[in-house]
Amino acid sequence: MAAAAALEAVAPLGALWGLVQDFVMGQQEGPADQVAADVKAGSYTVLQVVEALGSSLENPEPRTRARGIQLLSQVLLQCHSLLLEKEVVHLILFYENRLKDHHLVIPSVLQGLRALSLCVALPPGLAVSVLKAIFQEVHVQSLMQVDRHTVYNIITNFMRTREEGPFVEELFEVTSCYFPIDFTPPPNDPHGIQREDLILSLRAVLASTPRFAEFLLPLLIEKVDSEILSAKLDSLQTMNACCAVYGQKELKDFLPGLWASIRREVFQTASERVEAEGLAALHSLTACLSRSVLRAGAEDLLDSFLTNILQDCRHHLCEPDMKLVWPSAKLLQAAAGASARACEYITSSVLPLLLEQFHKHSQSNQRRTILEMILGFLKLQQKWSYEDKDEKPLGGFKDQLCSLVFMALTDTSTQLQLVGIRALTVLGAQPDLLSSADLELAVGHLYRLSFLEDDSQSCRMAALEASGALATLYPLAFSNHLVPKLAEELHQGGSDLTSGDRPSKCSRCLRCLQALSAVSTHPSIVKETLPLLLQHLRQVNKGNVVTGSSEIIAVCQSLQQVAEKCQQDLESCWYFHETAVPCLLALAVQASMPEKEPSISRKVLLEDEVLGAIVSVIGAATTHLSPELAAQSVSRIVPLFLDGNTSFLPENSFPSRFQPFQDGSWGQRRLVALLMAFVCSLPRNVEIPQLDQLMRELLELSCCHSCPFSSTAAAKCFAGLLNKHPAGQQLDEFLQLAVDTVEAGLGSGPSRHQAFTLLLWVTKALVLRYHPLSSCLTARLMDLLSDPELGPEAADGFSLLMSDCTDVLTRAGHAEVRIMFRQRFFTDNVPALVQGFHAASQDVKPNFLKGLSHVLHRLPKPVLLPELPTLLSLLLEALSCSDSVVQLSTLSCLQPLLLEAPQVMSLHVDMLITKFLNLSSSPSMAVRIAALQCMHALTRLPTPVVLPYKPQVIRALAKPLDDKKRLVRKEAVSARGEWFLLGSPGS
Repeated sequence: MAAAAALEAVAPLGALWGLVQDFVMGQQEGPADQVAADVKAGSYTVLQVVEALGSSLENPEPRTRARGIQLLSQVLLQCHSLLLEKEVVHLILFYENRLKDHHLVIPSVLQGLRALSLCVALPPGLAVSVLKAIFQEVHVQSLMQVDRHTVYNIITNFMRTREEGPFVEELFEVTSCYFPIDFTPPPNDPHGIQREDLILSLRAVLASTPRFAEFLLPLLIEKVDSEILSAKLDSLQTMNACCAVYGQKELKDFLPGLWASIRREVFQTASERVEAEGLAALHSLTACLSRSVLRAGAEDLLDSFLTNILQDCRHHLCEPDMKLVWPSAKLLQAAAGASARACEYITSSVLPLLLEQFHKHSQSNQRRTILEMILGFLKLQQKWSYEDKDEKPLGGFKDQLCSLVFMALTDTSTQLQLVGIRALTVLGAQPDLLSSADLELAVGHLYRLSFLEDDSQSCRMAALEASGALATLYPLAFSNHLVPKLAEELHQGGSDLTSGDRPSKCSRCLRCLQALSAVSTHPSIVKETLPLLLQHLRQVNKGNVVTGSSEIIAVCQSLQQVAEKCQQDLESCWYFHETAVPCLLALAVQASMPEKEPSISRKVLLEDEVLGAIVSVIGAATTHLSPELAAQSVSRIVPLFLDGNTSFLPENSFPSRFQPFQDGSWGQRRLVALLMAFVCSLPRNVEIPQLDQLMRELLELSCCHSCPFSSTAAAKCFAGLLNKHPAGQQLDEFLQLAVDTVEAGLGSGPSRHQAFTLLLWVTKALVLRYHPLSSCLTARLMDLLSDPELGPEAADGFSLLMSDCTDVLTRAGHAEVRIMFRQRFFTDNVPALVQGFHAASQDVKPNFLKGLSHVLHRLPKPVLLPELPTLLSLLLEALSCSDSVVQLSTLSCLQPLLLEAPQVMSLHVDMLITKFLNLSSSPSMAVRIAALQCMHALTRLPTPVVLPYKPQVIRALAKPLDDKKRLVRKEAVSARGEWFLLGSPGS
């Protein structure tokens, strides 16, 4: 029995010896992983591995010793967690001794020490011992990059144990000698190492411990004061990183030097990046001092630091020439933004001074500068919360601030008014700061500013934005003081439209509508503004005056903005929907009814643009409904269009039945666009009643040639429902019906254009959801490119397939839009388009070029670039097409390619220059501008390629300098200037 046991013990050791020999002598890598796995499994111990390596470790050949140690190191890297403390001690002593070995052995020794540095059972003091051995026996700077990285890993691992104390300076010296990093990656570097990677890695080491502070901070100050921009940036960023781990103790002796360096850079630098990093470093320094816990009786460094900052900056705020006002303000704000304590300390000192300076200066531009600085300090207050109202730093300055802001709002300078509006918004955002009297005054100013003339449009728009922001916080103040004024203005404007000064009244009415929509940011205000807007819409639709479409569209645009503001609140969203949608439908249905005495104003509601505006309102009011509420609404609106059930509409006493599908009247059929807006905006999981009947009615109407608007709306509605319909038998039936209808209509007859429109929209619906039938329908669309009648329309259809819609088939409207559908369409269809172009007759080739141009124009550029060499010749041919749409689309496609694929484009530079210069004289202004932009982009090609053309181009670009359109002249000046500079030093 004893002999058997001995044999079992010897057998595994024999296998271990074989694996060791295979690795060391056979130069095989696999045995190392096998040995590590066996050690983990308990088949051998690490001691047995060392014993098996005995002859290899003592071999006189350095390469053999290196392989032996490499095997042991690889095993330790995988099994270091299994080592006992005694084993760790012996292994570290062994590896330290091996650091004296041949240089070929050193990399493997370092790998073993890296494994041991990860051991949990690392006895105290050994980390220092290892690091001393490394730095005494190895010249780290001369090691290969991968081995230096191993040393840094060992250092980092030991630092986690906080045992670097006795060796801090040596550690710092061996790492800081590389600071700041000055490295340019070699061309075609297989490792892909970038300068930024090295900077971040070294920064992580330098900022890893507070014990480096006494050595690092003087170095950072020295480098910030140097003349090298990259060194300044790196030093300031490293300073920023250090503040995350430093405390007052580490910073105390260096604060004056750090502040002096930062102040000098912000005051004197010409680099915005250096200024930004300097301010960030000051912010971090202040934050570090703010969070340090003070011992009883200890000096408060934050107070003294902030006092120094105030002492050096405060007086610049009072200088008459205001030369250093902004740098000083930026420094103060950077420090104040670091903590609530710093903010209170600086604000309480600076704010009285700035308020005084505002009143001392009389010029608007100086006052604007001072108010912008005050605004910066006000914004900082929003970062900190103060539980006690008396603690708020702004409380004592509230009256002065309000007076100053209201003074700015009444100034004649638009720029000062703009800053005043921003300041008012920030003041209002301070909880419990403004009194009810302040709010009433503020609302009055915003009301006045909302009606400024067109030359102050920026100020008016800012006032509207501020009204919306403050109305969210103070709904009662706006309900009491603004909404009644707007209601009166709207009523008076609507009743005065017959007066002689109609344009002026319309302008005030439009601004009133904009103001009503702007303040509709709170549910309680929406319940007041929405009825006002709807009532105004009814008033302009009564027929008392001849109302243009622009007035109704303006009301609809305001309604749409209110709907969009309501989308985030479920209750407001439903309130808007059930209030506005029935009202809009009722007005539209009423307008579609036959009248004994025709009313021009009522028929305005049926115009394309007006219906389009109403479509946008209904869509915005529907997309964010919950499925339950949407189902409640769809159960009323679909029967309205299919059965004429008008019972849910307000004022529903119509003179005749509403039957848009059965009735032949022009007006009622046009309202299918409103049905489209509703059903195509519903969530996908909402069941639509009478769907089969609805789809058949839409299909029939889509081929009605007597009203193109209605047939297009029906086709879009049908496509929108198809896109959302779940896969299955019913979807297949609808698709078969659509294909049959399209093929029947595309024959001969008056409905060919309508059938084509249906084909286009159904194809788009299926392309978006990757439906298998989409490829067949796209192929049918390509066939039509050769059709003499429909070819140009088919070419334009590719633009629709690739672009985003606004009313149907949108992600916002819950359509199924798969990611990268454009890339897939390109891959599946562009080869067929190119093949079709080559096979087509000369008279239809432009159609293929136009379709291809539309596809490429909408395609993401990273997808297009690899295909560019094969497609560029076709794009160049498209530039010779007489169709300005093709020219513009192709130019828009080529312009970014000149910047992103210069090598490919350089091969065709002669033809590009010729065609771009010819198109710069095109009858189309848009084409002329695009061609000149391409001429500008040509200067980004390699200089030796384009420089020979410089004289020719400069002469040719003289002509568009005299173009009758200012925008064309502007592009010509820009392009010609770049060509003039081509080849000059520094260009």
